[in-house]
Amino acid sequence: MENPSMDLAADRLKVRRTDFYLWRLIATALSFLFFGLGGIVLRVLIFPVISLLPGDHIVRRKRVRAVIRLAFHMHVQFMYRTGVLTFEVVGAERLGRPGQLVVANHPSLIDVVLLGSQMRDANCIVKQSLWRNPCMRGPVHAAEYISNSGSPEMLEEAADVLREGQTLIVFPEGTRTTPGKTPVFHRGAAAIAMRGAKIVTPVFISVTPSTLTKAEPWYRIPDRRFHVRLRVGADIDPARFSAEGPMPIASRRLNDHLHHLYAKEFASP
Repeated sequence: MENPSMDLAADRLKVRRTDFYLWRLIATALSFLFFGLGGIVLRVLIFPVISLLPGDHIVRRKRVRAVIRLAFHMHVQFMYRTGVLTFEVVGAERLGRPGQLVVANHPSLIDVVLLGSQMRDANCIVKQSLWRNPCMRGPVHAAEYISNSGSPEMLEEAADVLREGQTLIVFPEGTRTTPGKTPVFHRGAAAIAMRGAKIVTPVFISVTPSTLTKAEPWYRIPDRRFHVRLRVGADIDPARFSAEGPMPIASRRLNDHLHHLYAKEFASP
């Protein structure tokens, strides 16, 4: 004998999984289009005007980063209001402090947008290919972001900006996280922290259901709006690891500590 309540539940589930799918696909495409066009507009129209305003080099750089933060905020709001995603941020008030190294995992393509939208004046280590990207090379150059070359010079440059009192965002995996896997960090972020950070702050990013990963094209959207959660973790004092041994040993132990934190955060219940 058939159970009407079970049939009704199945019908509701089917509606939820297919409702507004076409619209979300269109909105996702528009999000990528506007992001690319926005980078060109910033490079061609906005940043040249900023360069003409009074103020020294640091003031102009802060203005550029404030504009990028606003652009990121507007982009997140567009994706939210068009039904592509929902999001929550826990502990954003502890981001953006002088000499702070912000370390985050990297589950999706929009992590840097969401995280960058929370900080008015932050530096960031970004992949080298963005310096050749016609849409992004203007913003990354004007903001004086750091190219992820992996060289010793890059490590020192990153440490220098922390010593100057800038906030620095790093995604230590170097690429997007494989879905279902614990993040695996390269030791570069820990090495930077030991050289120049006053404080290290982990940010845990989760995306449910998984989307915009390295293995997925942008048009393979999930059956429902995805939810992004950013949780700012407890601060880590690099000095406690400096006391444990020379720089290589201290960096390795800090990196191991970060691995433990992220494994614990994303362990299956």
